[in-house]
Amino acid sequence: MTARPRLVVVSFLLAWIAVPFAYANDVPRMAAQGSLQAAFAPWDDVEALLIEVIGGARKQVLVQAYLLTSRKIATTLIAAHARGVDVRVLLDAEQLAKAGFSTALELAEAGIPVWLETQHQNAHNKIIVIDAETPDAAVVTGSFNFTWTAQHKNAENILVARNNPTLAARYAANWERHRRDATPYIKK
Repeated sequence: MTARPRLVVVSFLLAWIAVPFAYANDVPRMAAQGSLQAAFAPWDDVEALLIEVIGGARKQVLVQAYLLTSRKIATTLIAAHARGVDVRVLLDAEQLAKAGFSTALELAEAGIPVWLETQHQNAHNKIIVIDAETPDAAVVTGSFNFTWTAQHKNAENILVARNNPTLAARYAANWERHRRDATPYIKK
């Protein structure tokens, strides 16, 4: 192969590789601010950290969960709702049907709106957004399912990002986008 065809091949490959990078640059970036806290199950008590974060909510808690069977987390969400915090929950519909147990009914009976995500093969998010529109905003994300098993039997992680309202607002907007496509949970 002569130099000219090699140059064409190399140019084509570089352009092809650059396409995903050009697209990735369209994803908004934001300044790092606030604090980060990482926790790892089973060594760290992730469930207790989640309870602490939810317990600190003053205005709103948005939950997006693949599975939510932890009674301690559900009890904390219900307590937040009882003290006037706007608590809302999104769950994966298929996982809820398969699980055999969920706290969805308990949450709904307490007056917490619950929706089921049906638009995706897996609604695999594990997110909690606290007080998104305040300086004290917090985002919890990671692999940790909100279950007893995640704390006691799995290798899991979470990251708590505090005091970054811009980040929390982005997560809250994504939560709302999913909620618009979700189906209200009907108590059975």
